[in-house]
Order: sequence, then structure tokens, then C-alpha cells
Amino acid sequence: MSERSWDVAWQEALYGPDGFYRQPAGPAAHFATSAQGLPGVGRILARAVATLCRQYALSSIVEIGAGRGELLATLHEVDPALSLHGIDVVRRPPGLPGAVAWSTSPGGAALPDDLGALDGVLVLAHEWLDVVPLTVGEVDEDGSLRVVHVTETGQEHLGAPLGEADLQWCQRFWPAGEPGDRVEVGATRDRAWADLCARVRQGVVVGVDYGHERTDRPAFGTLTGYREGAQVQPVPDGSCDITAHVAVDSLDTSWRTRQRALLTELGVVARPAQHEMSRTDPGRYLAALAERSAGLSATAAQGLGDFWWFVREIGVRRQPSTSTS
Repeated sequence: MSERSWDVAWQEALYGPDGFYRQPAGPAAHFATSAQGLPGVGRILARAVATLCRQYALSSIVEIGAGRGELLATLHEVDPALSLHGIDVVRRPPGLPGAVAWSTSPGGAALPDDLGALDGVLVLAHEWLDVVPLTVGEVDEDGSLRVVHVTETGQEHLGAPLGEADLQWCQRFWPAGEPGDRVEVGATRDRAWADLCARVRQGVVVGVDYGHERTDRPAFGTLTGYREGAQVQPVPDGSCDITAHVAVDSLDTSWRTRQRALLTELGVVARPAQHEMSRTDPGRYLAALAERSAGLSATAAQGLGDFWWFVREIGVRRQPSTSTS
């Protein structure tokens, strides 16, 4: 049975001609992103992105990996004055507001050739880098890092030693541990992020993803799959999503913070509903309860609140200024 390195198999499984992300049902049929999953959370995220746009004095948003345009549609509702442009591997989704522009991309780290010289724009990469395929390595019995290969049925074997460039990345950001420990080599994502940032002449690039730093790298990695709402073994046959968390500290950024901190700072999380409103205005009270519930979901520890927001400023500064983490 043929086997390939994980990065090659992963790319084909998600973005090949019959890849997971090209299927008509779309990823929403298998898992819920924070942009379109829990009720009300997508609107909170849209308000946060719109607020950041205003703080950077920008009026245009380009979303990389826009799925079926769920977040863009909500952004259009939140602020119709924003110029919006979605990019994904599929053609323009039906039902997307006419004011939202759309382009197709090759998928993975590859971006459209004509995406460049972006000026006065906020580029949003929401849950994009976690599905940019990368090399998976494992420490063998002799303590050497070797490339993990995988068959189409998900069976794994160790291949050749990691290349020198990948080894250097690991030495700097994810030092090898004991035999059996795994690393997810983030160099591919570093390059993808750098390429995206290089397309911006003036603006800000905002990434949002689950991630980790050197102090909390998972010994056995984070590679996993999702199918029909359940977490499953990652199998590179196009039947499931394949994802791995992002090494956020290896990216070239201006600042980064957790979602729970940023949403609170931006003031997009509703305060608790006043109970007396239940008597004077029951409808408004129920709406306030729902909005508060969505805010708690979006900022929950060991949940959506653990998302990292990582930002690269290019010729712009945020007002008011923010502290880094």
C-alpha cells in the first residue's frame, strides 16, 4: 500500500480534485467553526473584526479561507459600509450578499496569483493556518527525528530523517523529546503567513486559530480529524477534515493575544442581562440573555476563548494601542 509524507497526503486529501474542502456540502456539514457554529458567536466575531477595522482606520476586509462566506455575510449585516472580499477553493457560494466579492484559490498555503498590492485592508485568516499542511516528525528509538509517512487508510510509518531546514526549525521552536514524541514542523505555515503578509502594502493581517507556544507544546502533537460532527482519526482519503494547531510563536507578528482577552477588551461581549427587564420587556430580556450566552461561549476557557489572535501590522498602528502578550 502506497504511503506519502503527511504534508503531501494532507494537501491532496483536503485540496485535491476530490478533496474534502471541494465537496458540495462544505466543511459545515462535518464540524462547526466558531464563525458559523454556536448561535450568536459568529456575530460577536464579526463585531470584533469590524471594531479592529475601525481601530486601524481601515474600511476593507479580505478573508482567506472564507468557507462558504458565513462570517462575511455576518460582517455585511454588522457593517454594510465595509468592502468585503472572500477567498476559498470553491466558487462563489450561493446566497452570499451581492456586495461581497469572491475569488478562488488553489488551497492550502497557495494563494491566488493576483492577490497582491493590497492597500488599506484588513486581511483575515480565520482558522486558515491550522489546515495548511505541514511535515509531521517523530523521534525514533535512536533519538533522531524522522518524517512520518501515512497511507490512504491512515496507517503510519517512519520515513527518512527530517531535512536540515526542518531540523533547524525544530531546534529553535520545538526541540525533540523522548522516543515516540512527535513534532509538527511549522515552517510551512511560517512561509504561508509571510507570503500572505507580503501581499499587503499597507494594512493589517489578522490570524485566528487554536495554537500553542514553546512552553506548552504537546508531546504527541495535535494532528486530528473531524467527520460528521465528531473528532476522528485523521485519514487522508478526503472523507474528513484534517487539522493541527498552530505554533503561534514561530510566526512573524506585531502582537498576539487570546480570544477571551481581546473580545473583552474590544467591548463586544454583552454584560449580564438585568433581571428586572424580564418584567418590563421580556423579548428584549431574552435577546440579552442569548447575547450574553454567546459571549460566554466565545470567551470560555478550554473552549473558544483559547483561540489565539495573532496580528502583523504593515504601515499602520492600532488606535487605541494594545498591550502584547
